[in-house]
Amino acid sequence: MKKILLLIVILASTSISAQTIRKYSNEFLNIGVDAAALGMSNAVTAQTADVNSGYWNPAGILQLEDKQIALMHANYFANIAQYDYAAFAMPIDDRSAWGLSLIRFGVDDILNTTQLIDSEGNIDYNRVSLFSTADYGVTFSYARKLPLEGFNYGVNAKVIRRIIGDFASSWGFGFDLGLQFQNKSDWKFGLMLRDITTTYNTWSINEEEYEKIKNAVPGENQELPETSELTLPKAQFGLSKKFEFHYDYTLTTAANLNMEFAQTNDIISTSVVSINPAVGFEFGYIDLAFLRAGVGNFQQITQIDNTSKVSFQPNIGLGFKYKGIQVDYALTDLGNQSAALYSNVFSVKVDLGIFRR
Repeated sequence: MKKILLLIVILASTSISAQTIRKYSNEFLNIGVDAAALGMSNAVTAQTADVNSGYWNPAGILQLEDKQIALMHANYFANIAQYDYAAFAMPIDDRSAWGLSLIRFGVDDILNTTQLIDSEGNIDYNRVSLFSTADYGVTFSYARKLPLEGFNYGVNAKVIRRIIGDFASSWGFGFDLGLQFQNKSDWKFGLMLRDITTTYNTWSINEEEYEKIKNAVPGENQELPETSELTLPKAQFGLSKKFEFHYDYTLTTAANLNMEFAQTNDIISTSVVSINPAVGFEFGYIDLAFLRAGVGNFQQITQIDNTSKVSFQPNIGLGFKYKGIQVDYALTDLGNQSAALYSNVFSVKVDLGIFRR
């Protein structure tokens, strides 16, 4: 652990030199995974305790009793974009666990019309081609119990690959750190620090392709884009508690404070930190059926007349679990309650131990 922390400190101190810091970078990694969590507006930092914890808070994979896999698929922007996720996690011993996950967000079969008009000014549709743009994130998670009772920690090491057809591509890497604590009253607390060293991306631009498009708009795009960027750290603090009623019914309540260390449109915004709250609920029946709801993404929106209003993002979801197989569904709004960009998200989670019974 000391070696890991030393490496993180060295990376943090050496990578922030003459790079471009982005307020919004690698945003595909902020969408979320697992329909169960999305149905609760992502307010799961404190209570996440399965294979999907590698994304939400790696400390949570310590709650696994056996090997577990998860899959998710979603269509975004009227089926233009495809979002896919797969994960595996397992305990190592009674004090540690590890996991691996993959995220892909891509738009395929985009028309490349940069060569539509030939050198003589004629339109030639045979010169139109197709390309894809895709973002990949691979995350390795490791978690371990701390000597303090009730405390667990987890670390993510992630590799990011982004491809824009033949025009440009990038590699990136970064680290996350997660903590969880449960007291004797069964209150759960969680802290997730994303991109704690800032996540570094370096881009490679295909200059031959760039030469073909740089004069598409006269006087614009005459210089190559910046080839490196840093993603600022983010933090999520959460708490939750599960209540039981008559042995058959449960109610899990959860809340998150999502923090960015930059000034944004979040409902609480300063020059140092911006905070966006989220709350979620899960009603369960005999650990078989689940009904979920949540609200988050509170934003201050400036109107055309310079007045402001608060927008928010509502979510609902359902889940069913039987003999180690859980299927979840979420209806989630990509933007806020005033936009009709709702997406249907499905995910499945399987305890691999069922195949040995």
